[in-house]
Amino acid sequence: MKKNLTAFIVTIFVMVAGACISYAAFPVANNAATQTVSTANTTTNAEITAQMEEYSNAMSVARTSAPAAPAPSGGKSQIVAFILCLVIGGLGIHRFYLGYTWQGVVQLLTGGGCGIWALIDLIRIATGDLGPKNGRYAKTF
Repeated sequence: MKKNLTAFIVTIFVMVAGACISYAAFPVANNAATQTVSTANTTTNAEITAQMEEYSNAMSVARTSAPAAPAPSGGKSQIVAFILCLVIGGLGIHRFYLGYTWQGVVQLLTGGGCGIWALIDLIRIATGDLGPKNGRYAKTF
């Protein structure tokens, strides 16, 4: 038994060591043309500094501009979504109401994931984690 285990470990070691050593399957030529550095595309430190300052100025303007307006809520109510999920959660109607059409279709076909998915959605709606697809609730608890 000990001899078989030793042979197995040696075989695995040889396989791993053999996989780590790699050689090119084609001849690789060491061309001097590929090792020379082209000086046509070099930039000076002053040019790089100017580009960095321009980028920094653009970023400061972007940070000081007015924040984006919140996404429209579409008038969805958290209470309505909670009641829909509580009463007919197995049909996924609450997902249609919130704008998640594909998840609603899947819940409709699977019976709300045999009720488990509907229960999870009920908890997520109650905690506010599951909201409308394109915004926030207009009315909450």
